[in-house]
Amino acid sequence: VRRLPRHKAIMAYTYTTPWLLVVAELLILVSITESKVPAIIVFGDSTVDAGNNNVYPTLLKSNFRPYGRDFAGGRPTGRFSNGRIPPDFISEAFGLKPTVPAYLDPAYNISDFATGVCFASAGTGYDNATSDVFKVIPMWKELEYYKEYQNKLRAYVGKDKANEILNEALYLMSLGTNDFLENYYLSPKRQSQFTVQQYEDFLIGLAGNFIRELYSLGVRKISLTGLPPMGCLPLERTINILGKNECLEKFNNVALEFNGKLNGLVERLNKELPGLRLLSTDVYKILDQIIKKPSLYGEKGMLCYRQIRISYLCNKLSPFTCSDANKYVFWDAFHPTEKTNHIVVNSFLDKLLAYFR
Repeated sequence: VRRLPRHKAIMAYTYTTPWLLVVAELLILVSITESKVPAIIVFGDSTVDAGNNNVYPTLLKSNFRPYGRDFAGGRPTGRFSNGRIPPDFISEAFGLKPTVPAYLDPAYNISDFATGVCFASAGTGYDNATSDVFKVIPMWKELEYYKEYQNKLRAYVGKDKANEILNEALYLMSLGTNDFLENYYLSPKRQSQFTVQQYEDFLIGLAGNFIRELYSLGVRKISLTGLPPMGCLPLERTINILGKNECLEKFNNVALEFNGKLNGLVERLNKELPGLRLLSTDVYKILDQIIKKPSLYGEKGMLCYRQIRISYLCNKLSPFTCSDANKYVFWDAFHPTEKTNHIVVNSFLDKLLAYFR
């Protein structure tokens, strides 16, 4: 069943329901929105970066067309997609704004960030060495920005109201793929230090420490996203020439193994930290289904951007970008189209809404 945004659901309701019942429905929806999740706050990598890399000294940016081609106004925002990304859809589903702005975007200020803010940076990972690959924002720096944001919010709405927002907000964490594909499997240093299983455990330890730090700052509601079938990303399939450009199952198996350990971490931390509501969000299964049978989801092919697929990003000229991104699973060599992002969010949205309301 397709979920209508709240404003559309209310409009549809008014045509078929007596006005007194409409008023009652409105009051219920307002009560839910005001009392549960007042803001969406985001940490992670390019899967959730709303444009922080735009103003950071890195080459890993998407602040040019065709990125953002299907975003409101057709403008590139720094989101690594043709349109919106998962936090945007999640924010809208919780009755908040339809987009979550990037903290470093000079077009926004604390009044915009009061209901949602993104600290994510494309190319980052749990491992600080991962952020060094593309010289992007490491997770410790994302945390420093969050602390700065806390102080700004308290100055803007007052200490008590700010603490309420920060405590009741839903925090999204989405990262880990870069740690393996851009760091471990390309870095002799990390491979000399760890077996892949040991590196998984190393990352799990870093993830746990990050969540404990958030908890110490008053955070209580966290959705932690696992790894996708990273062996099926277009770039990985392109370089798998000997495997006839099929998915690299070695990478997919690592993703599944890591996700299992991530689930174990969630279970442990929920027991360890009183009042914490930590939820593991699985994107592997739905993306695997879309990739294997895109026609079931109204998509006909894998990659919208059809230039040489060894490239990590689209090119500014992009002469071979598809005309309708809704027909494709991936936008560029790493990142899903807006439609795929929406399908993925819808696959776990009911669980998210039920757990954090």
